[in-house]
Amino acid sequence: MGRATAVNGALDVPVIDISAWADGTAADRAGIAGEIDRAARTVGFMQIKGHGIADAAAHAFAAALDAFFALPMDEKKALRSPSPGVNRGYTPPRTEKLSLSLGVPAAAEDLFEAFNVGAEAAAFPDLDLPAAHYPANIWPALPGFREAVEEWCAQAGGLARRLTGIFAHALDLPADHFAPFTDHSLDVLRMNHYPPPEREVVLDRDRMGMGAHTDYGIVTVLWADRIPGLQILDTDGRWHDVLPEPDCLLVNLGDLLARWTNDRWRSTLHRVLPPTDATGRVVRRRSTAFFHDGNWDAEISALPGCVPAGTEPLYPPTTVGRHLAEKLGGSRAGNPNANSPREAARLRAAKGD
Repeated sequence: MGRATAVNGALDVPVIDISAWADGTAADRAGIAGEIDRAARTVGFMQIKGHGIADAAAHAFAAALDAFFALPMDEKKALRSPSPGVNRGYTPPRTEKLSLSLGVPAAAEDLFEAFNVGAEAAAFPDLDLPAAHYPANIWPALPGFREAVEEWCAQAGGLARRLTGIFAHALDLPADHFAPFTDHSLDVLRMNHYPPPEREVVLDRDRMGMGAHTDYGIVTVLWADRIPGLQILDTDGRWHDVLPEPDCLLVNLGDLLARWTNDRWRSTLHRVLPPTDATGRVVRRRSTAFFHDGNWDAEISALPGCVPAGTEPLYPPTTVGRHLAEKLGGSRAGNPNANSPREAARLRAAKGD
């Protein structure tokens, strides 16, 4: 695992153009895979350009997101999931602590509100998938909302699957290596909203827009407003602001890919501070994360080529379903996750602001 580079206090999150992956030369593909490998070893985040997702899909999706979060609170609360273990529907502000997904207590609940949709068992009629892992979605009665959200899921999901092909090339694996682990993937789209406070003008220092965490699955495709708030932790334990570059989507790697690669690639800790403008006033911010997490029953163990001779893997084998349940049990149900000791140690060692 390499070291992230900071220049004038800003962490270098490389811009990687993948437009030549499908039709380029072998040299083009090798170059793209090499850039991905370098970013995955050092930062765990990258800015993906040439992703092929049309602006129209992004604009329609953003409009749908705005329409939902503008609903009265009682209408949004009516769309809450039936239990914390069901990762669907509406999450009100101050009901989650993302740091508990690492087993690290937070001083206060996170400020964001969210709405989640994901892969349903009904989408795989030939498989006997458990509804507990593939629950039905909860949809608001908003004209055009479902269509715009499903289109964004299709576009972001297509990009995530394309990236796993590039990952295989970068790891010297067969092109379809990840396919058997992702052909009924537990994909989830989380739409996040950081509303400006109605009464709070100065927020307590311990308040987080979204607490420090790693993403749980394989790869995350992130769309976000170009408003400060997102921070990632570098290899020296310092936090750095990250903004999406124009025409790019932020992509970061999740825990399962770090486990597969025995930490050759980084599942980077990140958090969201309460977003503010140049004067320090708390402002509104939107982001959406498409989580490509893998099949619920897929077993994840270190790739042989990533474990040095004479050593043991850094992580014990797990399944996608077990790992996600442990993580969600922390963030959503408030039960600290005891099975992320390496990530928890990195967070506890982070330097103060």
